[in-house]
Amino acid sequence: MASSDNNVKLASKQKQNTSLFRPWLEEHGSKLLLFARQQTRTIADAEDVLQDALVKLARKVGEGTFVGGQDAWLAFIYTQIRREAIDLGRKDDRRRKREENVVQDQRSLGRDIEMPLFEEGESQDETRRILVESMKTLPTKFSEVISMKLWGERTFAEIGEALGISLNTAASRYRYGIEALRKQLATARLNDDI
Repeated sequence: MASSDNNVKLASKQKQNTSLFRPWLEEHGSKLLLFARQQTRTIADAEDVLQDALVKLARKVGEGTFVGGQDAWLAFIYTQIRREAIDLGRKDDRRRKREENVVQDQRSLGRDIEMPLFEEGESQDETRRILVESMKTLPTKFSEVISMKLWGERTFAEIGEALGISLNTAASRYRYGIEALRKQLATARLNDDI
């Protein structure tokens, strides 16, 4: 019985909050969206940031933890929009940087090494031989990651799990190993070995 009384009280409070928010949002919504648009890179981001800020305000008001009253809502929302926009920008920048690193890795790591190992032809035989010999001279921690990545076609997360290391450690070992192989190939080219 007490549970149903609490549900009725909560529903009544939510209805009351909705009736408070609607006219307030109709009055201030467009200028809040404009402010959010100035703080973000796209209109979709602005709408998301505004929505997140409004949800936080509604939660605080609904819980009764908001200090100030309806007069303080506007200041809270402006501050919250700014915070949400900063967080979103940082998140997007981190994501973009991670994606650029992956693209850069795909472009630079292993492309000149990967192909000669799998291509047929007399011109590739010497390169393949040098790479195979170079793999044997690499420290095991590098060669095992390279082998798992190139021949096992495993992700860095899978490699890290299999070896008991972090994803970032697996990726850095791969980069260091590939760079060492590149240097050995460059030396072989300079010596006209290939």
